Amino acid sequence: MKFVRLIILFLAPVALFLAGCSFAQGSPTNQSVPSPLPEKAAPATAPAPTATFTPLPPTPTPEPLAATINGEGITLAEFQAEFARYQASGTNLATNSGMSPERYVLNQMIQETLLAQGAVQAGFTLDAAALQQRVDQLAGRVNLPDWLNANGYTEVSFRQALSRSTSAAWMRDQIANKVPTAGEQIHVLQILLYNSDDANQVYSLLQNGQDFLTLARRYDPTTGGELGWITHGTLNDAALEEAAFNLQPGSYSTVIKTSVGYHILFVQERDPQRIFESQTYLLLQERALEAWLTDRQNSSRIEIMIP
Repeated sequence: MKFVRLIILFLAPVALFLAGCSFAQGSPTNQSVPSPLPEKAAPATAPAPTATFTPLPPTPTPEPLAATINGEGITLAEFQAEFARYQASGTNLATNSGMSPERYVLNQMIQETLLAQGAVQAGFTLDAAALQQRVDQLAGRVNLPDWLNANGYTEVSFRQALSRSTSAAWMRDQIANKVPTAGEQIHVLQILLYNSDDANQVYSLLQNGQDFLTLARRYDPTTGGELGWITHGTLNDAALEEAAFNLQPGSYSTVIKTSVGYHILFVQERDPQRIFESQTYLLLQERALEAWLTDRQNSSRIEIMIP
């Protein structure tokens, strides 16, 4: 079902003012007696104009805002509706983010606004016809008025949200598509231990000529210590990644302490231009998006009005 487009015709009435003039004619007499001219009457003094006061129309009360991003507002009503949809979805994404549910939802809206603003700056435009096409696609699958009501949208707020999300999705694609599909990679194995004494003992065994692969299988019978092919920006610990890329094929690292435990790394192979596996490529795209958003947030004017 398509949205009904209302066309309001404003008709301005035209008023015609007609002025009428009348002339009186008198009958002549046989004798014409001139009449004395009347004394000239003093002109009447016009009354002084009375000052009138026309009240100004009331100033519209500004709609309460939840946040502003570079001058663009997210209304409190928009935020409350989005938060209600989040609660209805039953997801617990806020828990993993370390934020309160309210702040998580608002942060998602801020990030989407930043992406949409970036799309506009990059030259993306979503005209009315393209937006209507997207509305029609949804209307072809659901009863649109019922769907809007069930999801807490008005016709206006839905179009605004759809326009913003479409622009944001375009910008996300632009960021993701700039990530190269191949790059330098190393094939890494590790021995992971959970106390320094064990780690130092294994390191001593390696220095005394023990085979790394044999020890790796001893401490990790399931995977043999396989980390697989990694590239820059894919390990969560920067120090661990730096140590790995400093190794040449066939060499192992010293003991490296992280929040997870004590690692000894071994580089088996190195390829300067290897095609990324799908999971690695998706991770790189996510990291690129995170980096773009962090940079954008740091360079934007963001004001949050809710606790």
